[in-house]
Amino acid sequence: MSQEKYAMDILTRVGMKNCKSSPTPLAASEKLSREDGEQLSTEDSTKYRSIVGALQYLTLTRPNLAISVNKVCQFLHSPTIVHWSSVKRILKYIKGTIDVGFQINKSDSSLVSTFSDADWAGSIDDRRSTRGFAVYFGTNLISWSARKQATVSRSSTEAE
Repeated sequence: MSQEKYAMDILTRVGMKNCKSSPTPLAASEKLSREDGEQLSTEDSTKYRSIVGALQYLTLTRPNLAISVNKVCQFLHSPTIVHWSSVKRILKYIKGTIDVGFQINKSDSSLVSTFSDADWAGSIDDRRSTRGFAVYFGTNLISWSARKQATVSRSSTEAE
């Protein structure tokens, strides 16, 4: 399954169809805050929300975008220039991986494997953790998620 055409449509909407690609969607150490940068205008805020919503839909077949898109989704209420720059970096990554899709292959294994991780108090603004998981059936990814936790963890064990 691939959303190559949909991804190209997003890039075209933003005017980044011919942009240079990025090797990663966001830096692993990227810490975004609601205080970073100058507020976007009303028109640009609407564009930000529209593009981030489109990116959320793209994560249905692109789990490699889930954490990065989750980070920029946290600022839908009040996006800034810094947040928009992060969205553009995600779009540059998409440009370089436009043909990546979600594959389901025949597998002889019926082993179910689950992987999870969390960043303890990773949000600068509210000290909440972001957690993610991936579930494989044989070699096929069948479920994944990346979400900000509802409560503040007091230890790294609670976050995990």
